[in-house]
Amino acid sequence: MSQFFHIHPDNPQPRLISQAVDIIKQGGVIVYPTDSGYALGCSIGNKQAKERIERIRGIEKHHNFTLVCRDLSELSTYARVDNQLFRLIKNNTPGPYTFIFKGTKEVPKRLLNEKKKTIGIRVIEHPITCALLAELGEPLMSCSLILPGEQYTEADPDEIRDRIEKQVDLIIHGGYLPEQATTVIDLSDDSIEILRVGCGDTKPFE
Repeated sequence: MSQFFHIHPDNPQPRLISQAVDIIKQGGVIVYPTDSGYALGCSIGNKQAKERIERIRGIEKHHNFTLVCRDLSELSTYARVDNQLFRLIKNNTPGPYTFIFKGTKEVPKRLLNEKKKTIGIRVIEHPITCALLAELGEPLMSCSLILPGEQYTEADPDEIRDRIEKQVDLIIHGGYLPEQATTVIDLSDDSIEILRVGCGDTKPFE
């Protein structure tokens, strides 16, 4: 049975944020709000938690996982990015984008796409996410909460509780969100490729 925290979407309660981060550090899987629906998250270094997320989502090993970062200062630690692309990303973050890069040696191999050795990177401006990351002190290993057979990101925390309460350790109720996925942009090669059109504007990358 998971825990269920009501956390204020604009002014997150520090006590509940601290408890949520303790759950992550102890190997837990959490459901948390982002700027594009709810997501699943866990510690970067926890293999079992990642495998649990794969089972919940029904995804295969080639799926691109995402590191949700506090800000772009963490980008060069985990992703190979040149100055021109960095400026482009800087002008469009925080925002509802997932950027795909070649991963650095700092990224555990099991998080990288097996074929392309890539990793997703996100910078989110949602107050709850920002508070979690500040308390955690490192990126959150994450993927959108799109359940098997569904097309959109889960947006109603009460429905999420009904469906997967026994499969996660914590569900954060941070309000009801739009059922929108991120815009996914592949920057791992020399060209810019838009892999999925979501709620992030694609014009700056066309």
